[in-house]
Amino acid sequence: MTPDNTTDSSAGRLLLAGLGWNTPGLAALIGLCPLLAVSTSFAAGLALGLASLAVLCSSNMLISALAPWITPRFRLPAFLLLIGALVTAVDLLFEARWFDLYGQVGLFVPLIVTNCLILARGESFAAHHGVWSAFLDGLGYGLGFTALLAGLGALREALAPGLLVAALPAGAFFLLAALVALRQLVVRRRGSA
Repeated sequence: MTPDNTTDSSAGRLLLAGLGWNTPGLAALIGLCPLLAVSTSFAAGLALGLASLAVLCSSNMLISALAPWITPRFRLPAFLLLIGALVTAVDLLFEARWFDLYGQVGLFVPLIVTNCLILARGESFAAHHGVWSAFLDGLGYGLGFTALLAGLGALREALAPGLLVAALPAGAFFLLAALVALRQLVVRRRGSA
């Protein structure tokens, strides 16, 4: 057993739930702003993905720990305030430690506050589960989102020299549409959604 009565097998399922074809960027098209705007290169996609991962893991843990003391009426504003504080901390850390990369993605780091993935995982999962389970959920979904951002960035970076549209936001739409179509094909062949 792990902390908060999560078995090792259920901990593994929590971690893997947001990875692969079930990543929210492909399955529910959550987080389109960073997917389309920032994923121009592998480094930029990875950087914003890691920033989102840090915020998702820490916000899930804090929401899980504080949820019993937050009344339902103030839940949404409290969660947004908490996520906003964490994003500000990540933004300041990014600017101080990785200034060159911050020049590429710095505009989009504050937008992590409005990323529906973070608020959705906090509201639908973290607020109703223990801290350890919430951390694993955030880690799984954060890694899936990071992999999608970095992968889309790598594809766009590789295709940009020969295909002008790949460097533009429209190219990100086309590549994302191809990935969503591929996901649908794989899911249908497996026989599950």
